[in-house]
Amino acid sequence: MLTKAESQERVFRLQVMLQSKSIQAALFIVPIDVYYFAGTRQNAILWIPAEGEPLLMVRKSISRAKEESPIADIRPFPSSKEFAGLFSEEQSYIGMTFDALPVQQQTFYSRALPGRSFVDISMMMRELRSVKSPFELEQLRLSAGKLASVFAEVPHFLKAGMRELDVSAEMEYRLRKAGHEGYVRMRAFNQELFFGLAVSSGGLQGGFFDGPVTGKGLSSASPHGASCDEIGVNQPILLDYSGVFNGYISDMTRMFVIGTLDPELQRAFDVAIDIQEIVRQGMKPGFICEELFLAAAAMAERAGLGSCFMGMPGEQAKFVGHGVGLELDELPVLAKGFAVPLQAGQVIAVEPKFVIPGKGVIGIENTFAVTDDGGLRLSDLPDAIVFLEA
Repeated sequence: MLTKAESQERVFRLQVMLQSKSIQAALFIVPIDVYYFAGTRQNAILWIPAEGEPLLMVRKSISRAKEESPIADIRPFPSSKEFAGLFSEEQSYIGMTFDALPVQQQTFYSRALPGRSFVDISMMMRELRSVKSPFELEQLRLSAGKLASVFAEVPHFLKAGMRELDVSAEMEYRLRKAGHEGYVRMRAFNQELFFGLAVSSGGLQGGFFDGPVTGKGLSSASPHGASCDEIGVNQPILLDYSGVFNGYISDMTRMFVIGTLDPELQRAFDVAIDIQEIVRQGMKPGFICEELFLAAAAMAERAGLGSCFMGMPGEQAKFVGHGVGLELDELPVLAKGFAVPLQAGQVIAVEPKFVIPGKGVIGIENTFAVTDDGGLRLSDLPDAIVFLEA
């Protein structure tokens, strides 16, 4: 549960940012933004002035919001007529997170607060959340540890002839038993994810998901993740799952093979491990995100694997790592064009992967924290491919 001190520190950091931009207040509507500061995911909105105390206004359930949130001023959601009167008219320049806010909602609050100007603080909010506190780092470490413990169970149930869907169901069952919350929240518009991926031959299918491996899925309405294809011998099996515990998301990929592996796929895996290590070494404060991606892409190119690095040839993802936290797609992103320095406390899932037509998908993923000594891995599960007897 979010402590009062943690909540106050987050609010203070935001207020410093607001004041630097001469923004008098921020109005948060998106649930995960409200949760970050208020520690409750009830149906509520949050007002944070550039100076002074926050106000949490709850539609439902106010009793639970009061139990969960350290915010001092929690009230029932006011009527439209009363709303504007809660705030000083001098608070005329108001920030909102337009990246995830429906136009209908923005229009409603513009009418409820006439005479105010609204400005997008999406990037401000994402930058704020990208640097994790010691409390958050501990939550992410616990999440990664629980996720790793489920991955460790895979050799006990994985068998040839299982469908990708069967493997996925086994992973989901065990994750839920471990306390996985089910929600894999993403900020990007039109992105969806259910738990993760269990793919073998189905991993060679392209798709909408903004990642290196999509999977065939079960239908054109759900074209992502495991399919009903059977897993055979001598095929790479890629398991890519997110752990969601106490709201915090870790991300991990491991490879399994029943039998033996094609030498080209083994070589690609070895390159992925080398890329992960080079990126990990560069995960220090001040290092530029784009440069880490370019270094990874150059290594893939030198290995003759550039055309299948991070996805199907012609359909490749343009990153090698993404921030994680309360959402799966947080900042920073290790991507071309993202020429910003890393900061201590940021947490990134690094996932060098290859999709080799006619052969299969292969790669690795671990969650790391940015430190002065490079990326600190948040779990200790071995990276090596797990080979099982046919």
